[in-house]
This record gives sequence, C-alpha cells and structure tokens, in this order.
Amino acid sequence: MGRRVLVAAQADLDRIRALFGLPDADDPEGLAQIAELLEKVADEKASLPNVEETRRRLSHGLDLTSRLTVGDWLDMWLAGKKGRPSGISRDEGNIHLHLKPRIGHIRLDRLRVSHLSEIFEAIAEANVTITEGSATRRRTIEDLAEIPWKGRAHRAHRAHRARRQVLKAAIAEMDPFRRIVTPATRQRIRSTLRAALSAAIAQQLITFTPASHVELEAGKRPKALVWTEERILHWKRTGEKPSPVMVRTTEHTGLFLDHVAEDRLYALWHLIVFRGLRRGEACGQRWTDTHLDDGRITVAKQLVVSGWEV
Repeated sequence: MGRRVLVAAQADLDRIRALFGLPDADDPEGLAQIAELLEKVADEKASLPNVEETRRRLSHGLDLTSRLTVGDWLDMWLAGKKGRPSGISRDEGNIHLHLKPRIGHIRLDRLRVSHLSEIFEAIAEANVTITEGSATRRRTIEDLAEIPWKGRAHRAHRAHRARRQVLKAAIAEMDPFRRIVTPATRQRIRSTLRAALSAAIAQQLITFTPASHVELEAGKRPKALVWTEERILHWKRTGEKPSPVMVRTTEHTGLFLDHVAEDRLYALWHLIVFRGLRRGEACGQRWTDTHLDDGRITVAKQLVVSGWEV
C-alpha cells in the first residue's frame, strides 16, 4: 500500500516537472500561467492536467485555467449577438431546445466531433418516437370519432360511453402532436453551433470547431405537389399530406375565393391569389404604400415572427 502511494506521488511530481518544462526558459508569462494552473488544481483538489493538452493550449495562447462549458459560452455568445431578430430567435431556439440540454455540460475546449454525432443520432431516434407517438394518437382519435353517440339500446349506449371514456383517458396520457426535426432544421442547429464556436476561436478560447466536421444529411427543400383528386382522397382518409408543400389548382383557388366572398378580408385573399404576395408582405402592407385610385400597391414592408411576437 505504501509503495503504491509512493509510486503515485512520484508520477505526480514527474508530471508537475513536465508541466513546468513546457514554457521556454525566457518565457516568464508562460511559467506564471503554469503556476496559476497548478495553484487552481491544488485549491480545487482536482487531478493534474494532461501534459500534451496543456502544451497545445499554451502554444495557442489559450487560458490554461478556463473551465468554461459549452452551455456557458453559448449563453455569452447569444447575449452579445447582433443581427435580425428572427435570426437571433432561431439561434436561441436551437440553443435552448437542442444544444444546451445535450452538450451544455461539456467543457468548451473538450468538445469533440463524436459529441456532435451523438446529438444528431439522438435527434434521429427522437424523430422515430415522435412519428410513432403521433400515429398512435391519430389512430386513437379516429377510433373515438367512429363511436356512435347514441345506441339503439340502453346497453349499447352504455358500452359506447364507456369506450369513449377509455379512449379519452388514453389520449390524455399521450404526448401532444409534435413536429419531427427535419434535415433542414438539423443543418440550422449545426449552423448555430458553428457560428458560436467560430466566435470562440476568435476569442482564443478554442482552436478547433468540431461543428465543421460532423456529417449530416442534406436539408433539401420539399418538392411541391399539386392537389389532385387522388391526393385529396388519400389526405382525407389518412390525414397525411403527400408533401409538406401542396399547390392548389385553379379550380380549387376559385372555390376558395367563392367560399370567402363575404369575408371581411376578401380583398386580402384576392390580392394574394392574383399577385402572389407572401403572408408577411400581405399582412404588413401599409396604407401609405396603397394607391386605390390607381389600382396600384408598393410592397415595401413585411411582418415577421420573432419567437412568439410579430
């Protein structure tokens, strides 16, 4: 037992000598950094730092005593970020929903590509769970809708009521419908992290950004499809849209305009249909840019959503 303690003490002494041997003899600042590092290790009763990692941090001018975590840095970066409110809001969502819960506890200088690969593998697994849960919830709601409210006999009515109660209780226990994290969203999550890590490099906190080296599925735009009769029937039967982007035919658009002819916003729907304004452009149209006598508008402003605010 005593010999093992002696061997461990000698190993620690050798490592301390190796650490003090990292700076050049004419580098008093480097020697002071090593001394400060060892003093902090002693105060915290922590393990001695790795010699090669310390050599790398010292050679790149990094703070040897920093214990900054990824979560700490993401908060600092976000607080100082400037730009469009919508872009900042998107970064904030990526950080609080995906990055901090999964890698926020990791020390910033110890973040590796493998950590990020695990993030996106976990997101893919969660997508499977969300898809299966939503399908189960949808089937249960459909089953509930098919139960008659009145039975021919009193006994049948009681059975229907009991069945409805069971299904309602089951639905209440299920998770609400949630969207999956698409490949495009995963690309945006990585983009947020890459920007934050690039800023950390500029601040000489790290020397490498693993976000630039993790491989992800390309975030392709969904292909737009036209609403055909077959696709409409499939959607009504299953609740599944053939594509996230569906296009109405001329006939469908005409039916829609007929349906909203008495609506107070009919002029807005008419304008969008025949002039192709985006939602934010149509809702943000100002009277000062609207010339009714000439039948002319100037599209100069649009409304955007930042977080939960317009």
